[in-house]
Amino acid sequence: MSLKDHLLAHVALNGPMSLAEYMTECLLHPEFGYYTTRNPLGAQGDFITAPEISQMFGELVGLSLAQSWMDQGKPEKFVLAELGPGRGTLLFDILRATRSVPGFHAAAQIVLFEASPALRDIQRQTLTEYEPLWIDSVADLPEAPLFLVANEFFDALPVRQFMRDGDGWRERLIGAEGESLTYGLGPHAAQVALNDRIVDTEDGDLIELCAAAIPILTVVAGRIASHGGAALIVDYGDWHSLGDTFQALQAHQRVDPLETPGQADLTAHVDFEPLALAARAAGCAHTLLTPQGVFLERLGITARAQALAAPLGGSELETLVAAHRRLTHPEKMGNLFKVLGLYPSYAAPPPGLES
Repeated sequence: MSLKDHLLAHVALNGPMSLAEYMTECLLHPEFGYYTTRNPLGAQGDFITAPEISQMFGELVGLSLAQSWMDQGKPEKFVLAELGPGRGTLLFDILRATRSVPGFHAAAQIVLFEASPALRDIQRQTLTEYEPLWIDSVADLPEAPLFLVANEFFDALPVRQFMRDGDGWRERLIGAEGESLTYGLGPHAAQVALNDRIVDTEDGDLIELCAAAIPILTVVAGRIASHGGAALIVDYGDWHSLGDTFQALQAHQRVDPLETPGQADLTAHVDFEPLALAARAAGCAHTLLTPQGVFLERLGITARAQALAAPLGGSELETLVAAHRRLTHPEKMGNLFKVLGLYPSYAAPPPGLES
């Protein structure tokens, strides 16, 4: 049996499922799930993230977190955490870049939130010189100052989609026609969570809701508000989202999300506004939403690239120049990806960001 067979049987027995249910099954099914069965990252995988493009990304993220730690009085014990650490590359670069920061490593407890057993094994190999703690729930984050990064984590959380229909909404569902999975619409209904979107939408407009993101963000923001720390949330998306952003990637190409369930990465753009509102509700301050290119330039990525380029030539130099451009240029990742910083109301925002 394939995952597609399993989903078709589920629809036949229970009726159409929400997009969130479909994403959860495709990504995390224990036998057929995308993340539970493979390493999806890198040139041989289905997509590549900023830490895999260049060491510069992790270095600058690490220095921003380390400066925040110093600005907050160098707490003697703190949690250095990552949500969805991939292959562990980002955290490895963060730790390498901060090795010379006096007291930072000695004070840090490294904590990783990762759902994929396959990726946990790779992270264990990447971070073999350290002693990370893996947690199964964000609620298990220790009660301590928290310095956290989440790079391309929230985009993989399941979303539901709703289409505006008069003064109400119809949920976009996934059903079946014969041996194919298909999209459909549920009945017209009011949606309390979308009451504020009636004023800025029209009939036929599509809104995405990511309910799973709010409890996670609330825990992170609560730790920072109570104990100090900072968080850097980096992802593609924008403020106050509108439209269909659900997509599937396979071998670095977009594919039909319903064609080969479990064989492609499924994501949706992050709506940063609800994350910021959840942070405020938890008593945590947040920065302005900042393009990734601006964030990295403020932290000195061009100077770092020039230093790395000095001894290089030929193809190595071309690779470095291309990586710098890909991370920062507005037509590449520079504007598509955004950064939202969280910090205590009494502290300065993380370097590279403005409040």
